[in-house]
Amino acid sequence: MTVQPPITPLSQGTGPADQPSSPARVLLVDDHPIFRLGLSQLLGAETDLEVVGEAEDAEAALAILREKPVDLAVVDLSLKTGSGIDLIKQIRAAWPELKLLVLSMHDEQLFGERVLRAGAHGYLMKHVPAERIVGAIRKSLKGELAVSEQLAETMLNAMVSRPRAGTGIENLSDRELEVFELLGRGHDTRNIAESLKISIKTVETHQSNLKLKLGAHSAHQLRRLAVLWATEGLAGQPAAGRT
Repeated sequence: MTVQPPITPLSQGTGPADQPSSPARVLLVDDHPIFRLGLSQLLGAETDLEVVGEAEDAEAALAILREKPVDLAVVDLSLKTGSGIDLIKQIRAAWPELKLLVLSMHDEQLFGERVLRAGAHGYLMKHVPAERIVGAIRKSLKGELAVSEQLAETMLNAMVSRPRAGTGIENLSDRELEVFELLGRGHDTRNIAESLKISIKTVETHQSNLKLKLGAHSAHQLRRLAVLWATEGLAGQPAAGRT
């Protein structure tokens, strides 16, 4: 059984305790070029960090990792093509020593634990101050879990609580949640298949499972639930009964 590092909340102003002889090499994986530019400039001002590559999707990120050494990848969950969670799993399998930090707009209470289970060393939301992003990168490079105090508390409470029964967003698999999110963002079945690089038949199977788990009686009702969740932030709430 793999022993995980202790869950420690991320504090502001974390500095490089032991300055390395050469900067840590960082890969940025995000589908927004303006955000990548800002993050690259932020990290470029730090003497112990160096951005060595940028990618907008999983395929480009994997190509960079095959070509050059990287110490840490900062990954968004929503990519141009492919899945951020799938990318984390692929990187963890191929480069087990590489550190991974997720920086995303998605609710950490819903995605944080899933990301850590997939193999990431931390989860941070994009609205946090710049110094916290730098601090999280440094914590991840040291092999520590970089999460907010709120997420740490949620995870610790989950460890001592009994599993919850019933239906709801929290009971979806990683892939089901990705399909549900894309439905909520207005994608049709073919678009979802192309984005996640899976077959249309597989998407249809996931949609059938979503209807069962969320208590939706039709594809139309499932899509309405997905749109409602995506636009009003109903993460973690049971979908059954909402129309």
